[in-house]
Formats: sequence, C-alpha cells, structure tokens
Amino acid sequence: MNSRRKNSSGDRRTRYTRNAIRSSLLSLMQQKPFSRITVTEICRASEINRGTFYLHYYDLDDVLDDLIKEMIQDTTQVFDHVMCPEKDRCTYPFCRKVQESREFRILFSDETASARLLDKLCELSKEDFITRLMQNSLLSYEQAEAVLYFQMNGCLAINKRMLKNNCRDWNSIQQAIDRFIKSGLESFLIRDERQNRT
Repeated sequence: MNSRRKNSSGDRRTRYTRNAIRSSLLSLMQQKPFSRITVTEICRASEINRGTFYLHYYDLDDVLDDLIKEMIQDTTQVFDHVMCPEKDRCTYPFCRKVQESREFRILFSDETASARLLDKLCELSKEDFITRLMQNSLLSYEQAEAVLYFQMNGCLAINKRMLKNNCRDWNSIQQAIDRFIKSGLESFLIRDERQNRT
C-alpha cells in the first residue's frame, strides 16, 4: 500500500515537473526562437536544477517532441477527416485543435518547431494516407506521397497565416479548404462502373 502511494506521488511529481518544463519552453518561445533557448533558461524558468531536467528529458529537442506529440494527440487522420461524410460525427482535425489551444500556437510561428511539427504530422499520416489513396486510385506511391506533402504544407501555411492575422472566421475557412481538398482527392478515386450504367 505504501509503495502505491509512493508511486502515485512520484507520478504526480513527474507529471508536474514535465508540465513545468514544457510550459517554460512555450513561454520562452514567445520571447525568442527555439534555436536560441538553453536548458539553463528552462531550468531557471521551471525552478528546477539541471539534474532534474535531465531526469525527465534527454535535451530540448526531446521537450519539443513531447509538446508536438501532445499537440497532435486525439486528432483525426487526414483522409478520415476530409473524406468523412458526416462531419459532426468525425473527430476534429488538427487545425481546429490549434485554433482552440492557444498555448500551442507559438509552435507554428517558430521556424524549427513548425518544421518539426510538419514532419511529425506527415510521418503519422503518411502510411495510412498513401495506402488508402493508392488502394482507391490509380496513383503511384510517389504521386500519392506528393499529394500528401502538398496538402500538409498548404495546411501549415494557412494555419500560420490565420494565426498571424488573428482570423476570427476559422470554421468557414476550414470548410472551404476541406471542400477543396475533398474535391481534389475525389478526382483521383476510382469510380464503380456499375453506378454509371443506370
């Protein structure tokens, strides 16, 4: 019983410390680029020592990766979101999560963080997106991959612009982009010839 309490206390302390480190990084990124932030600054802002930092993270890149992982958690795959026939029942897309989570927005304006974010999103979506697109179209692997990267880079650019301009009508913009992407994807899909015979 004591060991459970100790583990629970340790887990709570671990979560608290990791959250403090991540929050400090996000806060410092409001002041300067990720590439210029040091572990010393994170420790000072988090009120921890370097040893404690290294108990939780390997380096600052590890902290950034952890933030990105948290940010993209519980968002839908590209194909599932765009091709979903009933949008209300679909999990919400990544771009909507960004709009609703102000704390993460700095990751879009920072050069290092946004590049890493794009890489991670593509990495997570790539296999599913390319496989499904190739199964339902005549596109080659390279063509399907190019469509994915074109779409993801475009979505990142739109997110950056909308955040920079403090866009207040994100839902209508997202719907327009979704319609554009869906129409583009549907143009590649193989139609069942039986539907055309009636």
